[in-house]
Amino acid sequence: MDLMLAGKVAVVTGASKGIGMSVTQTLAEEGAFVVAAARNISSLQGLDNVTAVSLDLSDPTGPGLLVDRALEDYGRVDVLVNNMGGVKLRLNGFLETTDADFQWAFDQNFFTTLRASRSALVAMVQQKGGSIVNVASVNAMFQPDGATVDYGAAKAAVANLTKAMAEEFGSQGIRVNAVSPGPVSTDLWLGEDGVAATVGKAMGVDADSAREAIVAGMGGIATGRFTTPEEVATLIAVLASPRSSNITGVNYVIDGGLIKST
Repeated sequence: MDLMLAGKVAVVTGASKGIGMSVTQTLAEEGAFVVAAARNISSLQGLDNVTAVSLDLSDPTGPGLLVDRALEDYGRVDVLVNNMGGVKLRLNGFLETTDADFQWAFDQNFFTTLRASRSALVAMVQQKGGSIVNVASVNAMFQPDGATVDYGAAKAAVANLTKAMAEEFGSQGIRVNAVSPGPVSTDLWLGEDGVAATVGKAMGVDADSAREAIVAGMGGIATGRFTTPEEVATLIAVLASPRSSNITGVNYVIDGGLIKST
């Protein structure tokens, strides 16, 4: 299926690895011109249809500078994918999670999304159309323990913001949706300092054993595996596409059947 993204201008945050990298590649392969940002952009260099921008997106000015770059280069922004985010495990529990910890989580996950959306929406309102896709998380609605309480709160704020923007700007031809991945096979989960390795060290077991224990404690994944970054990117590309022109204000879960509730 042609997703009708050829010639569209897309901005992607947190684009250098994992989901962000897969989104960047997928949109570019669909013919979009992608302006992709991260601190380290070495992995983005030389990709067809991709302009790599080195930025600290957690800086309050960073997201606006990224949108400005897209406008300078192409004169419009058709798609914004807010993928920037991060998590630190709070293994000592809620009472040891400080205000500064919550502030860090919101700076990384919520305010980056808020600021990039605010900047892109100005252009989208002027051009009377656009699509924003925010990467939230199942942690926004499913919280098995306190180890990610600040991250879950920030991602819940992203989901709420998604609904609010969809309602306000829908009549102006702008769609805003979210995707909420469960465990994804990226460094965040499987890297040397990822969730599995960090929990494994605390439990005194290897990362694979920790990963199995974590998933079992969540109730298990029906498909028996983690989602791939490419699968998340495909869903995002479909939501960004004009093919989804009457879908807005929706938070799509992609978790292999992890969440059991209806």
